Amino acid sequence: MSLDITFLGTGSAYPSPARGASALVLRREGQCWLFDCGEGTQTQLMRSHLRAARITKIFITHLHGDHFFGLPGLLCTLSLQSNPDPSKPPVDIYGPLGLRSFLRRSLELSHSQLLFPYTVHELVPTRDQCPAEEFKDFSGLDGDEVPPQGPPGRVLHLDPGEDSYLLVEDEQLVVRAFRLFHRIPSFGFVLEEKPRPGRLNVQKLKELG
Repeated sequence: MSLDITFLGTGSAYPSPARGASALVLRREGQCWLFDCGEGTQTQLMRSHLRAARITKIFITHLHGDHFFGLPGLLCTLSLQSNPDPSKPPVDIYGPLGLRSFLRRSLELSHSQLLFPYTVHELVPTRDQCPAEEFKDFSGLDGDEVPPQGPPGRVLHLDPGEDSYLLVEDEQLVVRAFRLFHRIPSFGFVLEEKPRPGRLNVQKLKELG
């Protein structure tokens, strides 16, 4: 499995002419997975060797603006570069509780119609992830509304046995989220390759006795 990482933004608080806000891309088997999407991310993508159309998963660490204010604009740009395809799988977006409502309202208020489906999977934080006075419960923002552009995503709760959230698993790897302590609920993402059986050179073993 081939993996490489491209840093699109390493700035804090706001973008500058020479440095974008937080964003990096993990490229895996022809797909691009985006981690955070601060302002200016789509401009940085255009300057890179990456193809934005290959983004299939997006992971948001927390809901401070410099980590996700670029997301609605990026999705709209991807839509402008797309052709309608009802069979296309949705772009999976993972992030803290409240992200689904933010995206839905942003696209609704701007009258944005995406030509591809997206699905938001929300991580429910625990109250000890941030100072008590900063914790806000966003669990009732959307009620039972059905998102207009794609199937409803999962609501992910902490697995107390693993002390993590299982996000993605296939035959090659597992992606989990772990709780981080910050001013607001935050998550770190860990990608772990599964063990792969090696190949024995039988002739060489015989030669070595």
